[in-house]
Amino acid sequence: MENYVVSARKYRPGDFHSVVGQEHITSTLQNALRNNQLAQAFLFCGPRGVGKTTCARILAKTINCTNLTEQTEACNECDSCKAFNSNASFNIVELDAASNNSVEDIRALIEQVKIPPQNGKYKVYIIDEVHMLSTAAFNAFLKTLEEPPAYAKFILATTEKHKIMPTILSRCQIFDFHRISNDDIAKHLEYIATKEGVAFEKEALHIIAQKADGGLRDALSMFDQLVSFTGANLTYNNIIDNLNVLDYDYYFKLTDMLLAGDIPSCLLLFDQVLKKGFEGSHFMAGLAGHFRNLLVCKNQSSVSLLQVSSSVAQRYVAQAQTTSQDFVLKALGCANSCALEYKDSYNKRLCVELALMRMAYLSGGVKPSSQPVRQTIVQQQSPAVQSVPLAEAKKKNDEPDSLKAAPERVKASLGMISPYSINKAVPLSDELREKNNEIEKKKQNSNFETIRQSVLRFAESIKPTNPNLAFSLQSANCTRGYDNCIIFEVNNSLSEQDIERNKQKIMAFVKQDVGSDDFFIQVKCQLEKVETKVYTTADTYSYFVKKQKGVEKLKQVFDCDFEY
Repeated sequence: MENYVVSARKYRPGDFHSVVGQEHITSTLQNALRNNQLAQAFLFCGPRGVGKTTCARILAKTINCTNLTEQTEACNECDSCKAFNSNASFNIVELDAASNNSVEDIRALIEQVKIPPQNGKYKVYIIDEVHMLSTAAFNAFLKTLEEPPAYAKFILATTEKHKIMPTILSRCQIFDFHRISNDDIAKHLEYIATKEGVAFEKEALHIIAQKADGGLRDALSMFDQLVSFTGANLTYNNIIDNLNVLDYDYYFKLTDMLLAGDIPSCLLLFDQVLKKGFEGSHFMAGLAGHFRNLLVCKNQSSVSLLQVSSSVAQRYVAQAQTTSQDFVLKALGCANSCALEYKDSYNKRLCVELALMRMAYLSGGVKPSSQPVRQTIVQQQSPAVQSVPLAEAKKKNDEPDSLKAAPERVKASLGMISPYSINKAVPLSDELREKNNEIEKKKQNSNFETIRQSVLRFAESIKPTNPNLAFSLQSANCTRGYDNCIIFEVNNSLSEQDIERNKQKIMAFVKQDVGSDDFFIQVKCQLEKVETKVYTTADTYSYFVKKQKGVEKLKQVFDCDFEY
């Protein structure tokens, strides 16, 4: 049985031209080789799987090549290139700093540096994961790294640049590797799939690229796994099932439902997503990404920011034309708020559902009914009532024929219509509206007075055990605020803290005492103004100056002074 080689090794780049997505690195290194301006030390840093070690090996191979091509690439024909390709080169030393991180290992490396290459021009040392070296090892390496022999070159590679000592960084040429774009990864996967005879859909390769998050090695590992899973037939549906990726169609359908204000359909679709095993946070993150893509499609010049296949991009452009920018921005705000609240929410499903409901109301497709339930019953059971003004019915003291057949609860409800629940069908006269407002005010004042008296009874009951709190409540100025708010105005911070600490006890007592919990307590501290006492002659003068500005002028005119 032939040994299987994974794609990440089988298709590992062997020259600068085949490196994917790092043109800014490869072109700089080729120019340095062409102009013979190679530094003594390089530092390659960046995320995992973007080609740091690969570029280090290509550079080491190219440095020792005796017959460079016109494009400044290794020839693969000289003895040095052949030795490198067969892993038999003595001029290239690779060291894993993760397992050789002590000062003794670096001292052994320094001793090796003293030995010149037997054949070839340079001896290249590649130290991978260099951030794992200990502080003592870094310090031991400093002198050799700054002034190595002319034939020694060092290439350091790391994923965590911030962990490397500044003294090391200052001695190296630093090359920052970028995450590889989804398009570049998808093109490279397409090339490999063609070489391997694997059937594929371009959308499927784009999904792999998105899942890899800029790492080509991760993309190739997923590619090998999916080829085995699908039997060398990479389709969009197979990929999303195996990689646990939510289909684009869900987000397109959900956006249409939100624009139509169809809340039940939105909740049912979210239920389908949950049954497929996706987390609510994953779903909401995908929805936010969908809205982001719609936003960039609002302008033709920013469509290139989409990191999807061309067919999916066309769907985004089409839906963006039917979606207002105001809705997308506000929906993004709702999705972001949901993401922040999701982690601390006790009912995570409800957290997402509430966010979907808010988004549905943003489009204007859902309009809350302004008619109260009581009046809706009247309109359904006796439509003729709508045309009868209430004022006329009371003046005549006679029921219309349509009301005679109405239930008693309907007739009773008409007598209790308030200016907050009336609509255009039953207008109120100004006189009746003023009377209703007065009744409402009296009712609110009565409730406030009842609660205030209950609070005073609470203060009397706790006098033996907590006299300070009792005094604070009895001396506080109690007023009524908006929305059933009871405000206690105190004149010092201690009373404020005392009432704040016992706020729940007060509310529980009032609820049990008068049976009302439709209120809340607010405490305000108004510090007393301390009057300045007049003790000395200077104080007396200052006091009179504040009272009468002419006193100071009189003092200046007569050149007066006062005794201390």
